[in-house]
Amino acid sequence: MTADVPLPSRPATLEDVARVAGVSRATVSRVINGTPTVDSALRGIVEEAVAAIHYVPNRAARSLVTRRTGSIALVVSEKERRTVAEPFIGRMFSDPYFGRVVSGLLQVLRPAGVQMVLMLADDEDSRGQLLGYLRQGHVDGVVLISSHAADPLPRLFTEARLPAVLAGRPGHSTELCSVEADQRAGARLAADHLVALGRRRIGTVAGPQDMPAAQERLEGFRAALAAHGLAAPAWAEGDFTHTGGAAAMKQLLAEQPDLDGLFIASDLMALGALPVLSRAGKRLPQDVAVVGFDDSVAALACDPPLSTVRQPVEEMSGEMARLLLRQINEPGRPLRSVVFPPTLVVRGSA
Repeated sequence: MTADVPLPSRPATLEDVARVAGVSRATVSRVINGTPTVDSALRGIVEEAVAAIHYVPNRAARSLVTRRTGSIALVVSEKERRTVAEPFIGRMFSDPYFGRVVSGLLQVLRPAGVQMVLMLADDEDSRGQLLGYLRQGHVDGVVLISSHAADPLPRLFTEARLPAVLAGRPGHSTELCSVEADQRAGARLAADHLVALGRRRIGTVAGPQDMPAAQERLEGFRAALAAHGLAAPAWAEGDFTHTGGAAAMKQLLAEQPDLDGLFIASDLMALGALPVLSRAGKRLPQDVAVVGFDDSVAALACDPPLSTVRQPVEEMSGEMARLLLRQINEPGRPLRSVVFPPTLVVRGSA
């Protein structure tokens, strides 16, 4: 690299990098665009020149050539707009799950130089605005968090031929690839643990039954208890929120006041449910053994700390990012979905 070339007073260009590195503009362009066939020694020289003159690639110019924006959208889709008392965005940021998803995505996207845009869709108007934005090519692909079975976005993304990955199993047939934890297996871990502790009067606080993950957790728990020769559990439906867990716990205790084992289908619901048990005079784990689901920070905020089924959200999110980047960088490659095994984390509640 030429050492005595002065730094330009204007923003550095590809030509400046080429002059400092002593190579052609085409070689610099290949290095900047990540072409794998460039000799490693030559790549090092160009990268030194880039650093020396503080060259910043022009993303707008690059996108005209590559047809890539260098960004993806994280789309969070909700069934319907929440009330003023419980706005969608407030609920989203209060749920530890979403923070874990973002963390897992960024661990893969940042090293790849890809930015992430957060977009929310909670009614027909916002979905229309979202699709218009995506179809205009502002992002290269989408990671979709969509919990409800009737959500039209997976179908609309497929029809629009947008590179997309779905967090969780879709509620209906779709060509999108997906990443999820084995929900039934996780519920089975909870049931097996409660039964091994000698609990026989077992109930469950389930998640909303219009959500595939909540359906599978309830179905898996029922099937596991049946395999142990136990009756179908009493259950109440929550909504995967702190307040929803408390309300469902009150309902379940009214129906089965003598329960001695409990599976709560999310840690956040457990955080609301455990104080209800305490006020009813139930000691954990002496009177009631409780197992949650997720292994989020909410599990450690419970008193006592919550035994729970861990789904590896950060690892799952990283895989979502890798699958999406593969679709973007290798169009036409066969799509695949990935299922992660859950594990049981035993703490003080069971």
